[in-house]
Amino acid sequence: MKITANKGAKGLALVLMVTALASCGLPRSGPNKKEIFAGSVLKQGDAFIVTVNSRVTRATSVVPALGFGSDFRNASVMGSDTISPGDTVALTVFENVKDDPLLGNTGQRVSALEEVQVDGAGYIFVPYAGRIKAAGNTPEGLRRLITRKLDSQTPDPQVTVQRVAGNGATVSVSGMVGGQGVYPIERPTRTLTAMLAQAGGSAIEPSVAIVRVTRGGKTGQIWLEDLYANPSLDIALRAGDRIVVERDTRAFVAMGATGSQNRVPFETQSLSAIEAIAQVGGLNTSLADPTGVFVFRNEPAEIANAVLGRSDLTGDQRMVYVLDLTQPTGMFEARDFLVRDGDTVYVTEAPFVQWQKTISAVTGTAGAASSLSSVGSSD
Repeated sequence: MKITANKGAKGLALVLMVTALASCGLPRSGPNKKEIFAGSVLKQGDAFIVTVNSRVTRATSVVPALGFGSDFRNASVMGSDTISPGDTVALTVFENVKDDPLLGNTGQRVSALEEVQVDGAGYIFVPYAGRIKAAGNTPEGLRRLITRKLDSQTPDPQVTVQRVAGNGATVSVSGMVGGQGVYPIERPTRTLTAMLAQAGGSAIEPSVAIVRVTRGGKTGQIWLEDLYANPSLDIALRAGDRIVVERDTRAFVAMGATGSQNRVPFETQSLSAIEAIAQVGGLNTSLADPTGVFVFRNEPAEIANAVLGRSDLTGDQRMVYVLDLTQPTGMFEARDFLVRDGDTVYVTEAPFVQWQKTISAVTGTAGAASSLSSVGSSD
């Protein structure tokens, strides 16, 4: 009878220990499904909890739209020989006289001015021709101007003009490129892709590279992949353009029963929920509950209204999207649902995991108590 009583007491003690451990809270990666659903607006919480389906996927499929405005797209390619302030030109004058040339010494019929700088106002100075407007002209146009100026002073002058690329028509290329620097706009480098190639190309994967161009007070940006794929996006450059190649800064946070918990950068222009899970090593097979995959997001009012079939919401709304990967279409929904910048992807633990932790804690506690009891008895 005494043995039975002892067994009953031990059983009661075990139940009490399990209950106590369960109530005090064992270590875990975050809230369970019940706790998340308890925060629903329907239960006086502050978040809308929505099961993902094809309609929700369509309403939330928002990808950053990058591109260049009409000011960039409509600019024509610069004439490769157009002279700009800061350029250098080389002049050669042939005079049809032997004894007393205008520009050279006696007997010297050819005079060369190899480096003539175009000043900030766009002018150059040519001896006996004076100050001449060079900027905006082609070498041929400038040749005719100089010829007219000299024609009245020396018989039948023959003039050649060559534009040497200088500081006038240049762009700066910086960021994640092979070679940062200031590059002249020349015949081979009059468009964006050509200039990027001149600068050594992108130093990062094209799938995560964004190209930003600033012209005056306006800025446009585009995915490098789109630039390569669509020749119509290859804009013409202008003097003073600032080109920056940078990595996409979008990221999401992975938490819970996933392969890893971290802030994870996007690796592609668009990222589905299934791809996001794959990026962090998939679901932890010993912990994860595939019916409890959640995406937490602050959703703009217009999208929240579309998702919920309402029109009265204003301001950002807390939304929790639920994916059940065990459903027949669950994997398809996860494949189509897009993760966005700033999202938190959270996977709950399976219910039995908490029970296992409780049992482990109980058996560990009981074992420790037994050891202490043995030590006490031996004393």
